[in-house]
Amino acid sequence: MNSMLPRRESMMEQTEQERRSTRRFDMRLPAVVKLADNGPEELQTETQNVSACGVFFYLDRSLPQGTRIAVTLTLPPNITLTDPVRVRFTARVVRVEAPLPASRIGVAAVIEEYEFLRSSPGQDFLGSLGSQWKAS
Repeated sequence: MNSMLPRRESMMEQTEQERRSTRRFDMRLPAVVKLADNGPEELQTETQNVSACGVFFYLDRSLPQGTRIAVTLTLPPNITLTDPVRVRFTARVVRVEAPLPASRIGVAAVIEEYEFLRSSPGQDFLGSLGSQWKAS
C-alpha cells in the first residue's frame, strides 16, 4: 500500500503540469466577445492573460460553464514581431470566477478553433460595407 502513495502523488503532479502545458502571457488586449447563441450582441472586454490554448478576461455578467463564444482581438507588433494580426477564435467557457469589484466576473475559456482576419483598414471598411449592403 505504501508503495502506491508516491506513484499517486506523481500522477497528481503530472495532471497539474498537463493543465498548464502552454505558457500564459499576461496581455491586456482589447477584445470583443460574442455569445454563439445570442445573436449580434457584442461584449467589449480586455484580456488578462492569453495562451495558445486559452484566454482569461472579465465581463459584467456571468456566463454558464460550457457556453460557446467567439472572441476577436488584435495581437500587437511586439507579440507578432511583424504587423498587427487580428485573430478570431471560438472558445468554450471552462471556468467562471465570482465577481471581484462590482460587475467584474472572471471568465476562463479554452480555445477550440481560430482564424486570422485581414487587418487592412481598407479591406475592413469594404467588408463591413458589403455586410451592411446585404442586410438592407
